[in-house]
Amino acid sequence: MAAGLSVPAVPGILPIVNFAQVRRFARHLNTSITHWLDKRFDGLHGDIETQRLIGAAVAIEQADPLRRERVTEFHFCTLNRANLSYAICHALGVRPGRAELGA
Repeated sequence: MAAGLSVPAVPGILPIVNFAQVRRFARHLNTSITHWLDKRFDGLHGDIETQRLIGAAVAIEQADPLRRERVTEFHFCTLNRANLSYAICHALGVRPGRAELGA
């Protein structure tokens, strides 16, 4: 393998459900949040439901290009939010009874 890995690497994607927590985490790590992501959540302070919807859309936008490059396994870190995982997988073409991501 090009990177010297001998085991498959599975991309992990953490959908944002609360942007204030993301800001705190970034400050804690002494890092910044990319401008396009900050703008996506601008004006949504306190609107957790809309933040979850935007967070799911961003996760889909992250996974879809990988899927088009034939990455077939993802780890969505949704912290026991099965409905969020289900919605993201559905948007990516995964349906009950199908093990692989749809094209």
